[in-house]
Amino acid sequence: MLELRPTCEHCNKPLPPDSIEARICSYECTFCAGCVADVLHNVCPNCGGGFVPRPIRPANNWKGDNYLAKDPAGSKVKYRPVDAAAHARFAAAIENIPPERR
Repeated sequence: MLELRPTCEHCNKPLPPDSIEARICSYECTFCAGCVADVLHNVCPNCGGGFVPRPIRPANNWKGDNYLAKDPAGSKVKYRPVDAAAHARFAAAIENIPPERR
């Protein structure tokens, strides 16, 4: 189950469970859309993968107790600002490769 981490790992922007700004990689590294576009260039600094919009867990119990109140969002902040220069060097070799081919 996704943790739904509460903030962007780079800029610490709040990303509540219903945020349409949240982006995740396949390891659930979590960043805001702005940082993914402007700083990371769709390259995860932790694994090299790409990002997708984070799903939004339903707030209402529509079916089977699968909703936010039963499975709440995570509260542990992972604030790990990215060194932009180091990331640019890392990403340079792979940012032009589509994420599905990395």
